[in-house]
Amino acid sequence: MAERYVNCKGLQCPGPLVQVAREARGAATGDILVVEATDIGFKKDVAAWAGKTGNELLTLEEADGVITVRIRVSR
Repeated sequence: MAERYVNCKGLQCPGPLVQVAREARGAATGDILVVEATDIGFKKDVAAWAGKTGNELLTLEEADGVITVRIRVSR
C-alpha cells in the first residue's frame, strides 16, 4: 500500500475530480490518495464520486481554504 499526493489546488470543476479519477486508475488496490483542492464544489463532488466508484472516502477536512481528502482505492 502506497500513499499518493494529488495537488488539485487552483483547478476548477471538473478539474480536481478528473485528476482524482486519473490517479485512482493508476493506483493499486489499497493505495491512499491524499488530495488537496481549493474548489469548494470538490467536497460534494468527491463524496459522490467515491460512492459511485466504490472507493472509500476516509477523511474530508477543510482549513485555510484548502480541502484535503484521503481516499482508499478499491477495485
